[in-house]
Parts: sequence; structure tokens; C-alpha cells
Amino acid sequence: MPPTPSSPPSRADAIVCVRGVGKTYAGGFQALKNVDLDIRRGEIFALLGPNGAGKTTLISLICGMTNATCGTVTADGHDIVQDYRAARAAIGLVPQELHTDSFETVWATVSFSRGLFGKAPNPALIEKILKDLSLWDKKDTKILALSGGMKRRVLIAKALSHEPKILFLDEPSAGVDVELRHDMWRLVRALRDAGTTIILTTHYIEEAEDMADRIGVIRKGELILVEDKHVLMRKLGKKQLTLTLQHPMERIHEALARWPLQLSADGQQLTYTFDTQQEDTGIAALLRALAAQGIDFKDLHSSESSLEEIFVSLVHDTKAPPA
Repeated sequence: MPPTPSSPPSRADAIVCVRGVGKTYAGGFQALKNVDLDIRRGEIFALLGPNGAGKTTLISLICGMTNATCGTVTADGHDIVQDYRAARAAIGLVPQELHTDSFETVWATVSFSRGLFGKAPNPALIEKILKDLSLWDKKDTKILALSGGMKRRVLIAKALSHEPKILFLDEPSAGVDVELRHDMWRLVRALRDAGTTIILTTHYIEEAEDMADRIGVIRKGELILVEDKHVLMRKLGKKQLTLTLQHPMERIHEALARWPLQLSADGQQLTYTFDTQQEDTGIAALLRALAAQGIDFKDLHSSESSLEEIFVSLVHDTKAPPA
């Protein structure tokens, strides 16, 4: 089905283009609702959302593992329905579930995955992938004997074996230890630097905050926001100025009522929340007003919202996304 006339045009640098995609199951449940999304070549894109929001369904559609009810998807310029083989060859997928051939060795299953895409054997590449994922010493071990974290590494190795241009990581850190998580993110950065486009879903929001170039938030099957990470945090984040007072206050003075101030329970700290989008944050006027009232402070520090706080506010409708 061709995209509707109202669909936005594809970006010239987009490697994945999703237009008007919806997915409704036989029982009537609508998992995705008219999703439009461009993922740029060479970026790390993080797709965030609560459980059941539609993250895995969207990834499955792009990878051609399930069919859309309406809309079109292209991967590296290839329609995932009409040119399935070329589109799928451009994609590597690391699923949430640990599905592997338990009785094969690590080397055999990764090499076999490469062959499924019609790629000639390349032992040097397989060796490099296994070493990058700290799997080289396990290459002759049957997958049955590996821990859950090691099996997760094998899935990543299988996804990389045919040298895809697009790599999907669906909850890659689920069930792995801290050391492996950091190893994986070092590998992700190296892949991005080499030109691979990375799309990930994660519950570790601090990782998305650290790694992603852009953030997408999906809620109840709708893509409610796609934004550059830094722009998102600037638009939706709040900044706070906390003043530690020289002497405790019992209440906020009437002369300070024009500012949204909060006084700590012990009267020792005064917190001012302000919008960084405004030209005048009001900080200078507040400090002058404090001085005029003879209120001295011995320390001050500022803080800003984390991506996690912004994400929670979005999925719980406590703040509307920007237009």
C-alpha cells in the first residue's frame, strides 16, 4: 500500500523509512497506529517506551518478521515486502529472546548465520567478531553450555556475521552483567564509528542518555515524539537552582512569592525551578530580591532533569510533547 499524500517526505540521509504503518491483530488489538519514522544513516537511535507500547512490534515489522496492516517500510532503499531479500540482507537483528541452536558450537552457529545470507565464508571476520565480543575462547563450546550472558553475546555475533548496514538491538542488556553491558556499548560505538546504523530498545534509560544521537518515545502504539537527545532534554527538561541558606527560614517571604520556590522541611534549602527556554530565567532578579531581604546563602548548585525523568513524564501524560 503506497503512503498517503499527507505522509512526510523521506529524508535524503534516511536508511530506514516508515510511512503510515499500522498493525491490528485479528482480535482487534491495535499494536501500532499510523507510525511515521525516518532513521538516519550512521546514527544510534533509541526507541523508548513502557512494556506493551509497541517497540518490539515496530522492530519486527521493519525486519519483515511480521506484516503491517497498512503502510510501507523501506530499509536501505529496499521495500521490505516487494524486495524482501535485499532489505533483510541489510539488517542484523538481536532479539530479546535467547533463541539459538543449543547443540552447535559458537563458531558453527555464527558461521552458519553468515551463510544464510548467501555470503562467502570469511573466517577472519568471524574471528574478529568473536574476539570483539569476548567469545573467542568459547568458539568450540556448545551453546548449551554457555551462560545467559554468553548466549546474548552469541546472538549479537550472529546478527553481525553478514556485515549488515543496520543493526537492531531489542533489549540487548536484558539479563547480562555490568561488565558485558559496558563491553557491548563499546562495540556499539565502534560499529557506529564504522558506519553501521544502530537502533536499540532498552529499559536502561541511562544507556540511551549516554549512547543515543536521537530518541523516539512510543506509547500505546503511537510514536509520540522523535527528537535529538540534547534538544529533547533542553525542551522538556527542567533546571533547578538550590540555595543552601546561611540561616534557616520558617517560611518563604511574601516578597519572594513571584518565583516558584520550595523550602525544604528543615528550612535550610531554597529551590527555584526555571525554564531554560525563556530568555530571562529570573535567577538574577531572585538573587537581588534575596539580598534585599537580607537572606544570605552559603552554597548554591544547579541540576537538570535526567532523560529518565523526561521519559516518565511523557509516558504518564504529565507533560505534553513539543509541537
